[in-house]
Amino acid sequence: MEIKNLSKYSDAEKIVLAEQLWDSVSKKDLEISDEVKRELDIRIQNLEEGKTELYTWEEVKNHLKAIRSV
Repeated sequence: MEIKNLSKYSDAEKIVLAEQLWDSVSKKDLEISDEVKRELDIRIQNLEEGKTELYTWEEVKNHLKAIRSV
């Protein structure tokens, strides 16, 4: 598969393309192992029970920058 130069397209056109690609993937054909399903169930349960700390993308980036400079 050859990736074309996407720089000639506007951001809006790229988003439409990404949406079309995503929608073309059949979700029913995606396989998730039982182990991954269990982990996702645990994470959802923890989130619903308030046992999970959530961070903004900005907080994550700042944390990564901080540990990178150590």
